[in-house]
Amino acid sequence: MDGDSLYSIGDLARRTGLTVKTIRFYSDRGIVAPTDRSPAGYRLYDIDAVARLDFVRTLRALGLDLPTVRKVVDRELPLPEVAAAHAEALAVQIRTLRLRRAVWTAVARRGPTPEEMELMHRLAKLSEKEREGLITEFLDDVFAHLHTDPAFRAVICTMTPELPDDPEAEQVEAWVELAELSQDPDFRAAVRRMAEDQAAERAQSETAVVHRDLAAVVRDQVGPALAAGVAPASPEAGPVVAALTAHYACISGHGDDSHLRRRLLTRLETVNDPRREQYFQLLAVINGWPAPQSLTTVFDWSIQALRDRMRRAVP
Repeated sequence: MDGDSLYSIGDLARRTGLTVKTIRFYSDRGIVAPTDRSPAGYRLYDIDAVARLDFVRTLRALGLDLPTVRKVVDRELPLPEVAAAHAEALAVQIRTLRLRRAVWTAVARRGPTPEEMELMHRLAKLSEKEREGLITEFLDDVFAHLHTDPAFRAVICTMTPELPDDPEAEQVEAWVELAELSQDPDFRAAVRRMAEDQAAERAQSETAVVHRDLAAVVRDQVGPALAAGVAPASPEAGPVVAALTAHYACISGHGDDSHLRRRLLTRLETVNDPRREQYFQLLAVINGWPAPQSLTTVFDWSIQALRDRMRRAVP
């Protein structure tokens, strides 16, 4: 057949690989209209119908619905615009499927409780925006009026998990644990208390030393003594405790007395909440950060050493 020939539906089926039923379906809906009719009334198509059917088959294979296909082939919709919208829709579906795969992998590995399973199920259905909202609500609650402080805005950024589009199973597990932790009223109250204590210290101090987090100060001052094997109740621990209380006196604007040491002890016990460390460990897994150093031992040492000196009223 040459370029001026007309084709029956059977001819089109052989040339395109589509079934006669499919071509008739497209023809009935005006997507590929016949050029003419045979004397017996059968539909006939020109060579353009072959190219049009190939194009339609490609669009359908890519997932476009029939109304959109018709608008594209009739040039009512620009193909680049349709392609961009469809690509974005597929990207969302891919992210959702990847997350669901990670959730089920985590379920297979972890054997979660019914409560954890329910949370995993919720996670798989949440959009990225909804997941962010879950943690944003937690951070908004615990930091409340402190959002306007630049220092606390930075803290909020470092406490925000960002689950990747293609998470590993351990990242999903960590996100589930972190989400559970963020909904714990007692943990929220503890974090709020830590933030408020730090804010109060910042307000009372006129020195730059206040900008250092208490955990960092304890790590730097107590860490070497702990590594050297200094016992909390030993005489060698005295200078370490003295340096720690002197620092706290500086940032709190009070003298280094028994009252200040009681306040410092309360602060250390609050910051030494194991849930705080758990949060940052989980956050590192989710965000792909290096695992943070555990500070439990340095806090335990500091608390024991301070209690010992308060008990014996050692200056």
